[in-house]
Amino acid sequence: MLFRTAFALALPAGPRASLSILIFHRVLPRPDPLFPGEMDAARFDALLGWLRDWFNVLPLAEAVARLRQGNLPARAAAITFDDGYADNHDVALPILQRHGLSATFFIAVGFLGGGRMFNDTVIETVRRCEQPVLDLSPLDLGRHVVGSLEEKQQAIPALLNQIKYQPFAQRLETVGALADIAGVRLPDDLMMTRQQVQALHKAGMGIGAHTVHHPILARLKPEEAEREITDSRDELQALLGEPVTLFAYPNGKPGADYRPEHVAMARRLGFRAAVSTAWGVARGNSDVFQLPRFTPWGRSRGRFGLGLLRNYGRGGYG
Repeated sequence: MLFRTAFALALPAGPRASLSILIFHRVLPRPDPLFPGEMDAARFDALLGWLRDWFNVLPLAEAVARLRQGNLPARAAAITFDDGYADNHDVALPILQRHGLSATFFIAVGFLGGGRMFNDTVIETVRRCEQPVLDLSPLDLGRHVVGSLEEKQQAIPALLNQIKYQPFAQRLETVGALADIAGVRLPDDLMMTRQQVQALHKAGMGIGAHTVHHPILARLKPEEAEREITDSRDELQALLGEPVTLFAYPNGKPGADYRPEHVAMARRLGFRAAVSTAWGVARGNSDVFQLPRFTPWGRSRGRFGLGLLRNYGRGGYG
């Protein structure tokens, strides 16, 4: 009751209401030793129980409409997922249904049906590498010691930081060479199929666009960025047979990953709202094309609740 009361005071109903939007990526069936902090099924199940007790969880499209109208309920929240991982359908969906909650899934359509995001190519290359040292000098990425679990955990973020902001074409070329150099075979079942996206939609979940190839929009030419956004929306609309009105900026950091011109694109292309990864809560005066979102890291009920309360104090963006 303590947290429920605190959230009722911090997140009132009506014109002064605020909206907490949570962001997830994966929900693994069981903990991953390589990424012990990654969300897994048991933790997600507990977390949804806390959310159901404390918040009025709404579909994001409804929450945005009510935010604009000034009639959000007290303790309003929405749940979102980015990218389109297969475990969103296989693991997260049944847990959401068991709790009677809805979520919105932002899909990078270029990876559906056997594709793989660049970060997962890096992660799975390092995970499967049996060499004590991964020599990526031919790619100007240096040499990385990967003989132990701890060394792999250090090598992965180092490589991701080197590759993430490469020009898009260079990034594709770089990750395409990783597995060959490491001598490993990579998985092709990490992302959803088109049928699984349709199943989420039929289950009452929201579906939003997240570009085709998940590029950093700020690193693209304007016409390339607009094509990434438009093509992802159009493919999802054809798949679902209805308009797709929500968009998530890849990576989502204002200024670094997307700029005002991309906000203008989302508005001009007919989306009703777009979400970033800036922390904070959305308020009546927030820019609905730069809605903030929060990643819930706290593992215990108390830490999770305190994290959400602290997030309320952040300004968001726009």
